[in-house]
Amino acid sequence: MKKYIYYYLCLFPFLWFSCSDDNDDPVNPGGGEEQTAQKTYREGITRISGDSLAFVLFAPGKTSIYLIGDFNDWTVSEDYKMNKDGNLFQLKIGGLEKDKEYVCQYLIDNKIRIADPYANKISDPYYDANIPADIYPNLIAYPTGKTSEIAMVVSTKQDNYNWQVGNFKIEDVDNLVIYELLIRDFTEKRSIKGVQEKLPYLKSLGVNAIELMPFNEFEGNDSWGYNPSFYFATDKIYGTNNDYKDFIDACHQNGIAVIMDMVLNHSYGQSPMVRMYQNTNGEPSSANPWYNTASPNQAYYWGYDFNHESQYTQQFVDSVCTFWMQEYKIDGFRFDFTKGFTNNSGDGWDYDQERINILKRIADRIWRHNENALVILEHLTDNREEKVLAEYGMLLWGNLNYRMNEATMGWTQQNTDGSWNSDISWGAYKERGWTLPNLVAYMESHDEERLMYKNNQHGKDYNGYNVRTLSTGLDRTAGAAVLLFSLPGPKMIWQFGELGYDYFLGSTAEEGRLEKKPIRWDYYDEPDRKELYDVYAAMIRLKKENAVFNTTDFTYELEEPFKYITLVSPDKNVVAMANFDVVDVTKNVNFEKAGKWKDYFTNQEITVSSSTENISLSPGEYRLYFSE
Repeated sequence: MKKYIYYYLCLFPFLWFSCSDDNDDPVNPGGGEEQTAQKTYREGITRISGDSLAFVLFAPGKTSIYLIGDFNDWTVSEDYKMNKDGNLFQLKIGGLEKDKEYVCQYLIDNKIRIADPYANKISDPYYDANIPADIYPNLIAYPTGKTSEIAMVVSTKQDNYNWQVGNFKIEDVDNLVIYELLIRDFTEKRSIKGVQEKLPYLKSLGVNAIELMPFNEFEGNDSWGYNPSFYFATDKIYGTNNDYKDFIDACHQNGIAVIMDMVLNHSYGQSPMVRMYQNTNGEPSSANPWYNTASPNQAYYWGYDFNHESQYTQQFVDSVCTFWMQEYKIDGFRFDFTKGFTNNSGDGWDYDQERINILKRIADRIWRHNENALVILEHLTDNREEKVLAEYGMLLWGNLNYRMNEATMGWTQQNTDGSWNSDISWGAYKERGWTLPNLVAYMESHDEERLMYKNNQHGKDYNGYNVRTLSTGLDRTAGAAVLLFSLPGPKMIWQFGELGYDYFLGSTAEEGRLEKKPIRWDYYDEPDRKELYDVYAAMIRLKKENAVFNTTDFTYELEEPFKYITLVSPDKNVVAMANFDVVDVTKNVNFEKAGKWKDYFTNQEITVSSSTENISLSPGEYRLYFSE
């Protein structure tokens, strides 16, 4: 094995080293014809040419690392000992077959076997054999009997994916309607190809962004994805790397952005970055460059907690985000549990300036690569902190599930403290004191119980009016959708919410929370459910086509059972309203101006004699008035 002299250079977004070749072999990560005597390679695996690969591993405190794999029959050989230079271990190998995959590992200090943290494909001894061939054809087999633990798959083949859309851009963030989905539970094929086949449905619905629950490599084959292990590899249970790229390219061709749900609060035990530095109990040791030895948030924590104050974690986070934007043309990220991005102790709810600084730094790095990229936070902390982040340009999740469901179920009573049980005012960014409409309000997400399940099970039955009747529950959910989409700012739908999906989610694993759920595309053919879909589609279209739905001049009364929103713009006004009581209600509604108004859904016309008008609505009735 030829020897190389290396020096280390830290360069955003990846860590790189420079290789000075002592002969005239080509050293070219792009695989082209150019000959050079010196080249830099990124941390991880770089294809140099049709028969050569470079490997770089950041491993401070380690003594020796050997590359073992198919190319040396999994033997420990001095020819494959990696060169140590400070905290980096590096090796270039040649003489490989052209366009061929190999399985390999790092053997660290003769006891730890890992795949490269930057690997874009892994080989799993336990789960790969259960991946259907129609989802991942010709999957290279794990070298059973040769080694143990997860390995990495490397290739001499050059990736020349032919993108049809080179520079997709989100035109109007305020008009964003995000469709959150779990690949596993969205189509019967349970693959990213299956999701791609449903793009005509989603385009017809009108959504302009799809948020995929985590699809980078997670532990096992059956998961929501919040137990990540490898951050640069797509999970093979849903398809090949090119299948994901095909999906993203097809979305862009249809004017739909793709948002990646990214878990950088924690990792689990299969992560090579965890396994490299562990105590005997499996937890990260104090020598771990990336993780805290224990989470500072003992109220809410999962897996092993990233130390976001570490420069090495920051470099890794930047590399992860840049990779997906660069290699897969991802349009943005929804970051899971960002209240955990801190080393301050507590439950994460209080104002935390250090956490703000961390999140601003991450956002700045992302925007440096793509100024239009979406940075969405599942934050749910003190509003003072969320206001700072929103006004910096980040979008924040706004959970309306509980109170909106109280409304749809008919439990709209006033509490002893004067508040209303179904007050959804927090869905208005103005209610929070924000100056920018960067609130992604939603009635359902992957985490919340389904509106229609609770309507069916717990809806109010009063004097012959029964919310538990399917058609009644669906009508009330339609009224909720009218109000949701009438509030200015981006919105999110959880998969099949537009069809009134009504299967129990559960609160715990014991209740089946994480298990596969029935896939009910037949709901679209049920008239009552199709009516709900039509309301969603209409509201999304109206939101995108009428500037009034993005006006900054709006008022609302969303506390009491009869709720309304008044939107004012130079060319037209809109008033959305719905009665969530189980009896008729008359309310004095603010129309802002007198004149003729027409309800979008019924074409019924009314004449308003002054700026306000008494309006009577039956239980569950909703209207959307446009000024004429």
